[in-house]
Amino acid sequence: MASIFTKIINREIPAQIVAEDDNYIAFLDIMPLVKGHVLVVPKQETDYIFDLEDEVLAGLYVFAKKVAKAIDKSVKCTRVGVAVIGLEVPHVHVHLVPLNTMDDINFTRPKLKLEEEEMKKIATTIKDNL
Repeated sequence: MASIFTKIINREIPAQIVAEDDNYIAFLDIMPLVKGHVLVVPKQETDYIFDLEDEVLAGLYVFAKKVAKAIDKSVKCTRVGVAVIGLEVPHVHVHLVPLNTMDDINFTRPKLKLEEEEMKKIATTIKDNL
């Protein structure tokens, strides 16, 4: 069965996509820790990050770097943090989280629930800064 991320890649379900190329896609987390929280995903559906081929893993981080730099220009933050948890969805994904404090990347905190219009505005701003 296809993961929720594969369904986003295939445009079967909507997402606020901020960047995409032939191998990777980045979109806003629908339950973000902070505004501007983005997921970066390889289009190849693989459950565990260390099962990725070396080239795919390296490409994922190069792609994530471009997105992180756009987030940094788009959202007021000290820097963009990176986390790979890998337990929530059986499809590799990297969290890019705008940070002002260590607590901003605390995954046990309650998640934000943003209005669709605000999500669109954040996504557009990140895209514009790529």
